[in-house]
Amino acid sequence: MKKGKKLTYVNLPADDTFHAGYEKALDQVLTELGRSHPIIIGGRELFPGPEFEVLSPIDRRVVIGKFQEATPVLIRSAIAAASEGFPAWRERDWKERTRIIRKTADILDSQKFLLAALITCESGKNRYEAVAEAWEAVDMLRYHAEIYKKQEGFAISTRPESAEAGSRSIMRPYGAWVVISPFNFPLSLAAGMAGAALITGNTIVLKPTGIAPFSALKLYYAFTAAGVPPDAIQYITAPGALFGEIVTAHTDIAGIAFTGSRAAGMWLNRRFTAKQRYIKPLIFEMGSKNPVIVTRHADLEKAVEGTCKSAFGFSGQKCSAASRVYVEEPVAEQFIARLRRQVEGLGAGDPREKETFIGPLISAEALQTFRDSVEMVKKDGGRIISGGHVLSGGIFSQGYYAEPTIVTGLTKRHPLVRQELFVPLLIITPFTTLAEALLEANATDFGLTAGIFSENDEEIAYFFDTIQSGVTYANRRGGATTGAWPGTQSFCGWKGSGSTGKGIGGPYYLLSYLREQAQTRIR
Repeated sequence: MKKGKKLTYVNLPADDTFHAGYEKALDQVLTELGRSHPIIIGGRELFPGPEFEVLSPIDRRVVIGKFQEATPVLIRSAIAAASEGFPAWRERDWKERTRIIRKTADILDSQKFLLAALITCESGKNRYEAVAEAWEAVDMLRYHAEIYKKQEGFAISTRPESAEAGSRSIMRPYGAWVVISPFNFPLSLAAGMAGAALITGNTIVLKPTGIAPFSALKLYYAFTAAGVPPDAIQYITAPGALFGEIVTAHTDIAGIAFTGSRAAGMWLNRRFTAKQRYIKPLIFEMGSKNPVIVTRHADLEKAVEGTCKSAFGFSGQKCSAASRVYVEEPVAEQFIARLRRQVEGLGAGDPREKETFIGPLISAEALQTFRDSVEMVKKDGGRIISGGHVLSGGIFSQGYYAEPTIVTGLTKRHPLVRQELFVPLLIITPFTTLAEALLEANATDFGLTAGIFSENDEEIAYFFDTIQSGVTYANRRGGATTGAWPGTQSFCGWKGSGSTGKGIGGPYYLLSYLREQAQTRIR
């Protein structure tokens, strides 16, 4: 791989240098697995116990590590530390905070293969997408720094009320935030939320998912090595329900940034709103049910490749993954046949191996969701075009592996067409008119990503104008609905997919962590 070339989600092939770097890092990561890890409060590493084991979804015999179950007392201590650290961090010059975030990005950049190998072991992501995620974390922090510098810390002069007055508008941080990160992007989304909170002068309690907490610990160490003071960032591992109950009721929490399921997000929203004395900010990204539209004017080669990558990358465990395809009737049969051939050629196996594209699902619960969904398809008169099986034998029997699956024949209002599944199951539905396809594409509570394949400019314009999603693509071979990159595609969820209307990795995202203060001074 050429020096300096980034591996993004739409640029997956890599050369021998890439593979050598990854495999060397993988050897190093394997020596770090199985250890006990602390919670960190005010810079103090604590091992209070009890511990919980995190097992690799690739192979349940591999222990990623042992992590602490923080007690209510320790969770409150972390909140207190972040709250007490806020005034000093807030008063740091914005240029100094920006420098620290840039340095954090540099540290992550120097560790990108190591972090990618950890992501593979921890979440089951193949090496190409894991390295892309590590690079995305780097770019996310650098982009935040670029925006903050460009806006000069979000302070602008405003019209004076008189000749003797001076006025300005300045964006100020809120206080101590909770940052809750997911398993499917355990590094990049943790970096995006935490980095945005910190660069804008807030302090944080970083709480990763208990399924994949190790990447976030590495991120914590990068932040503190770069100069984030220990009272500005805390690292907590704890049962999700217990943690949620405490932080939503705690008056010192200024806001919550969360990426995860809609059910968890809505619970946090209801409880936080009910328990606080006044309205506080919530920055939520809560998944989706992302559609792809393929018209008769599509280049089917592009459509098949883009749909396949989007639906089955990371085994469908992306909030942006394509899960529904609406294909115009005249090309439906041809599209389905070509997609089936493409999908059946995907390599499923151990994601630590360079030949593997399809890795495991994250958990036994996810695998059961896959089984239940396939049975529902059969029971309700749907047709399985390809896949539909849980894989077994060898490494498959030690993890959570399912075949990439294509189905058709479900009714338009079937639960599988409307509910987010987070498994490698793609539903295909023929359509007659583009208006009909868009009506069905929008007939969901979600609105994160969507794509169209058409060589007709009027169809593309109609799609962009009508689709109810925050991230939209036309004719994207590298991923019909997936692969947003910081500074290129803001990752913004509409409807039940997001809470702010400002996407991470976009020019307005930092504003969600800030509140405006108008300042007027009379001379």
